[in-house]
Amino acid sequence: MQKGFCIFALAVSGLVFLLFAADLVFGMAGMNSVAPFKYASMITDIVFAVCSGIVAALSWMTYRQQV
Repeated sequence: MQKGFCIFALAVSGLVFLLFAADLVFGMAGMNSVAPFKYASMITDIVFAVCSGIVAALSWMTYRQQV
C-alpha cells in the first residue's frame, strides 16, 4: 500500500509541475490565452513548480526505500 501512495504522490506532483511550468513558460512567451492559469502570478508559478519538484523527489526517495 505504501508503494501505491508513493507512486500516486509522484504522479500528482508531476502533473502539478507540468501545469505550473506550462503556465510560466506560456505566460512569459506572451501566450496568456494558452496558459492554464492565464499567467496570474509568476511567483506562484515558480513556488508551486519548485514545491512539486520537492514532493516528487521525496516520493521517489521514499519509494526507493520501500523496495
